[in-house]
Amino acid sequence: MGRKNLKKVYKYSNHIAVMSVRGGERGQITIFIIVGVLIVSGIILFFLYRTNLISNIGIGGRQEANVNAFLNSCLEEKTKEAVRELSIRGGELNPKLSINFLFTEEEDYRNISYLCYTQNNFRPCVAQKPAIILDMQNGIKDYISDDVESCFQEMLSDFKSKGFDVGSDSELRSFEVKLMPRRILIQTNSEVILTKSDETTTQKNFEIAIQSRVYELLGIVQEIINGEAQFCYFEDTGFEVAYPEFLIDKFNVESGNYIYTIENIDSREKFRFAIRSCGVPPGF
Repeated sequence: MGRKNLKKVYKYSNHIAVMSVRGGERGQITIFIIVGVLIVSGIILFFLYRTNLISNIGIGGRQEANVNAFLNSCLEEKTKEAVRELSIRGGELNPKLSINFLFTEEEDYRNISYLCYTQNNFRPCVAQKPAIILDMQNGIKDYISDDVESCFQEMLSDFKSKGFDVGSDSELRSFEVKLMPRRILIQTNSEVILTKSDETTTQKNFEIAIQSRVYELLGIVQEIINGEAQFCYFEDTGFEVAYPEFLIDKFNVESGNYIYTIENIDSREKFRFAIRSCGVPPGF
């Protein structure tokens, strides 16, 4: 009995020893893997520092994102307001050649710009704004000019309140408005120099993008003007079938005088303008 028990204990102890050896091998493999990962990570970090990528990904990148976010938040509603106020009047706040009109569903009379006009009866109209997109860009720029400057200064003050030192050369030199498919871009010639914890970053020429369909609306306006100027007519029904996301309304004010309203169904943005083309004299 004693020998059998000793044999059992020996076998059990030997099994434990084998397991311990195997566990040690696994531990060594794990250590080798960790060391390898640390070596590779060290090499990657070394090259990142040498190419200055760390500063771009780290605090500098966060600062740039904050600048764009701040300016976008500050300017988005004012830019949309500019689009609304200009679009409802044919692209001008105070048009020289216009018709004063009140729609029944609205509260105020507005001067609506003639974008295609003729003084002669039975004659096609002549386009008054051949570069309507450029004119709209300039109109939006004038409308938001003071707000862009004030938003930029508010942004610098916000950074100061968060413990950043703002460089004396930080400034907004100029900006431009560019209409593009599905958005409005505000492109700045600007520079912001920020220092915190002995690290200085310089960010330049911020760009703010605001969703809008005004570019597409103006494209339709141009199509309507071209049709009226050439044929005294625009086939709005066929156009709406081809482009169902847009609604076109043509309101007959009097003979030869019409007010067009184009609306994007999704964004609810509208553009309204007047034409006088191929009309007949009263009582004719």
